[in-house]
Amino acid sequence: MSATTYNDIADWYNQYLRDNPLYREVILPGVLEMVGGVQGQEICDLACGQGWIARELARRGAHITGLDLADNLLAMAQQHEIQEPLGIMYLHGDAQNGEPLADQSFDGALCIMALMNINDILAAFQTTRRILKPGGWFVFAITHPCFQTPHAHWLTMDDGSVKRVVDGYFDERIWTSSNPHGVRGLVGEHHRMLSTYLNTLASAGFALERMLEPLATGERARQEPGNQGVPSLLLVRARAL
Repeated sequence: MSATTYNDIADWYNQYLRDNPLYREVILPGVLEMVGGVQGQEICDLACGQGWIARELARRGAHITGLDLADNLLAMAQQHEIQEPLGIMYLHGDAQNGEPLADQSFDGALCIMALMNINDILAAFQTTRRILKPGGWFVFAITHPCFQTPHAHWLTMDDGSVKRVVDGYFDERIWTSSNPHGVRGLVGEHHRMLSTYLNTLASAGFALERMLEPLATGERARQEPGNQGVPSLLLVRARAL
């Protein structure tokens, strides 16, 4: 993976989250739909970054603990907590081991747009299973592994329509986009097959409940018109067995 980390690009990434409609118009509604009511629940936000999802759920009555490796992003999250106290606890730690987190202490857990940057997803899934109470839920969001492959690109046809060209799906590896203005161009990510994600999830002790491939609308659709026909994201909800 690129030597650049989220800690290195914390300021840029924080602004990117604010400016990119993908997060507010597509990811957030999808996460809220998959999570459902959270009033009074103990929830862990794994790889929480600067805490944007943690704050949204805390405002809806959840008790949130956020965990992340990037000190600079955690500092931003903690500053938000000072400015708007929501009772969120932020901890420094790795989702692959979750050392600060106690066993069976959460009703639910999330990992939003981070698994692609985690080397060992089995370890991350096992950590999630460990910290959840029996029957606890787990929601994660990733770039869609079927359409966001290392060689995928948009192609504009003669009639003006936009098509997605996908190749290299079976080539599981770390890759970096040629776009220097996006996250994958700066920090890269792991490409994994859909079956790798789901089979690893099952082997860690989870049962799949549902999946969501959100349709882009509004400003995101105008920004990336192809996403009205091909999803760029996949959200998964599973239950701890």
